[in-house]
Amino acid sequence: MPTIRLLRPLTLLATLCASLVLPSVSVAQGDILERSFCVFDPVGASGPLFAITREFQPVALKQGIRLDLRAYTDEKVAAEDFKAGQCDAVLLTGTRAREFNKFTGSLEAMGAVPGEQEMRLLYNTLSQPKARPFLIDGPYEVAGVFPAGAIYLYTRDRAIDSVDKLQGKRIATLDYDSASVRMVRHVGASVVGSNSANFAGKFNNGSVDLAYAPAVAYQPLELYKGVNTRGGVFKYAIAYMNFQVILHRDRFPDAAGQMVRDESIKRIDQAYDIIAEAEAGIPESVWMHPPGEDVAEYDKMLRQVRLSLLEEGVYDERAIRLMKATRCRTDGTRPECAS
Repeated sequence: MPTIRLLRPLTLLATLCASLVLPSVSVAQGDILERSFCVFDPVGASGPLFAITREFQPVALKQGIRLDLRAYTDEKVAAEDFKAGQCDAVLLTGTRAREFNKFTGSLEAMGAVPGEQEMRLLYNTLSQPKARPFLIDGPYEVAGVFPAGAIYLYTRDRAIDSVDKLQGKRIATLDYDSASVRMVRHVGASVVGSNSANFAGKFNNGSVDLAYAPAVAYQPLELYKGVNTRGGVFKYAIAYMNFQVILHRDRFPDAAGQMVRDESIKRIDQAYDIIAEAEAGIPESVWMHPPGEDVAEYDKMLRQVRLSLLEEGVYDERAIRLMKATRCRTDGTRPECAS
């Protein structure tokens, strides 16, 4: 069942990834182009994402593209190989993609995107051709940004139901993400260095007290084992996760990136249906709902952390301003919108 649940969101990603290579045929009809695509899949070559992406190899070949797919269980290695030029394109999480594009890498900023409405507005903006300059950073172009849903805090103990109770607790933290490390330390918790491939195991076996992830990870990564009967999922969006397809600009037609973005925006409803289904799949008894007054305090805390990271150069100021404008457009009563 976990694998089946994982197939739908990965099928969407694979379809969008396939649209990356198909435009390439306009470069040289009749020639076979060699293009490598490095795919991060925690399970590796036998994983569902890599398996589905592999189905597009014969499709691409008919269009004149010989697609060399390479599976990576270590996202860091995938990013390094792409940077070294060993991959023409790569699929990474938004946080890991920050080193290739600071603007799109800031879209997962703490508390910057409260929910789906804001995320839809943001994606609509970024899919427009006039937004392309923000998606280009030196030799790289972000061809597509795909929503993975709100990031929630998972706890093994429901008694941990407020920020002050996080002090001293062990949190599985993406140690390569300075924003995550700062946030964990800000609340007085203990950073337990982790990555996208091992954080779930640490949470499930009790090596940590808490972890954070979108709802789409609950079933596939078996986070319910860590939650068990005593834990829960704190229903407050710490951030909003995404996946990004990044390419070496000089190895694809100039129009390829925009074509991928055009395809992705057509499928945005499908993406959100998948996210909604995943959230509905978490039992209501597992969700922990913070009171309104606490939510206001959490918003304030995340804003402070977000702005401090902006001052330190971790986030892109243009992205932070854009997301603030998006928040204020959906809810003009927010205190921050007065300034």
